[in-house]
Amino acid sequence: MSSFMNASIGRKVFMSITGLFLIVFLCVHLTLNLFLTFDETGNLFNLAAHFMATNPLIKIMEPVLALGFIIHIIWSGWITLTNMKARPQSYNSGDKLLSWWAPSKNMFILGGMVLVFLVLHLMHFYVKMKFTGDPLLEEVTVNGVQMHNAYKLVSDLFINYPLYDLFYVAGAILVGLHISHGFWSAFQTIGLSNSVWMKRLKFLAYFFAIVIAAGFAYIPLFFLIKF
Repeated sequence: MSSFMNASIGRKVFMSITGLFLIVFLCVHLTLNLFLTFDETGNLFNLAAHFMATNPLIKIMEPVLALGFIIHIIWSGWITLTNMKARPQSYNSGDKLLSWWAPSKNMFILGGMVLVFLVLHLMHFYVKMKFTGDPLLEEVTVNGVQMHNAYKLVSDLFINYPLYDLFYVAGAILVGLHISHGFWSAFQTIGLSNSVWMKRLKFLAYFFAIVIAAGFAYIPLFFLIKF
């Protein structure tokens, strides 16, 4: 087992599997956040957030996804540093400029930017909802059930802080760039690498990346324009 994990293919397989945790997290998170735009009263989003916070299955999935994502980050850093030591390369300035926009050449950099975005995002919302609390998280009753007004906390930030909206949009684009390569690369690593499947997977990866980036970017823009 240790020899497999130390081998290049072993590290890539493990990286691919943990990367799938990020994809699942993004799908769940985007689905929940889109409820912000469906109902101005906030009842739909509050019900969805309450369900996520109280459902036993979600309570189990949440730490598992978080752990997988954390391992993905640590593992990617270790692989990148190992590869840099093993194959030091020098590029001319033209190559660097051209490769900057290629996600496949900058997965570690993009991943670091995505990490900064996610940490700041979680500090603004998740930490307050789960641990520290916030005056905006007043108790409300929806369909006879008492719950925190998560909608008020989220919408207040999007409505009153336009710079955060722009930061959120930039973060959404970075996430899209990161998974546009990571999605198909993960499946290639675990064996789906023939020419037919690669064309399909790359199309699906780009489509998925656009949906994720556009979906997350739409939410702050909705509040910025509407309010």
